[in-house]
Amino acid sequence: MKIAVLGAGHVGPVLARLALAAGYEVGIAGSGDPARIEMIVDFLAPGAVAQTTADAVQDADLVVLAIPWHRFPALSPGTFAGKVVIDAMNHWPPSEHPLGTSEEVAQRLTGAQVVKTLNHVAYQDMEPAGGRAVGFAGNDPDALRAVAEFLERIGFDPVPMGPLAAGRLLEPGSPLFGVAAHRHEFETFLKEQS
Repeated sequence: MKIAVLGAGHVGPVLARLALAAGYEVGIAGSGDPARIEMIVDFLAPGAVAQTTADAVQDADLVVLAIPWHRFPALSPGTFAGKVVIDAMNHWPPSEHPLGTSEEVAQRLTGAQVVKTLNHVAYQDMEPAGGRAVGFAGNDPDALRAVAEFLERIGFDPVPMGPLAAGRLLEPGSPLFGVAAHRHEFETFLKEQS
């Protein structure tokens, strides 16, 4: 199974390392020419392959969006058709927009199955995952299963949050954002929201 990680800043290389350690093949893309990030990738995620976004996504079974939110509009929506896409992005500063980032991603990337997760964990707290609970939200059962399996394999304890709109509960301003929560804390919070 191949993972495409879009983003070579803080989060992308950490997720690439976790995926490589779990036995996944990993392509990683930044903005622009892959040659610009080859040294970063070789140093921070040895074994991952620096690629263009189109090349990384084309062969991927799972795509992780770990780019700054303001760069998202530059992505070509057609590239993601038929893909399972993890949205690990956040609005910065936190947005008062009525939709969460994942709902906006799903509207733009028509034909992709979007799952919100990993955005609420600081990159420095991702490694080692050590069974840390992470919430995930999405609308497609097959995509949710694929993402849950991926999260488990890279060392997290995935907690289902519900439909994609519930991904807003993982964004800045939520009590779950940036907190090393355990499964029971996620589940208690979800009960309080219902």
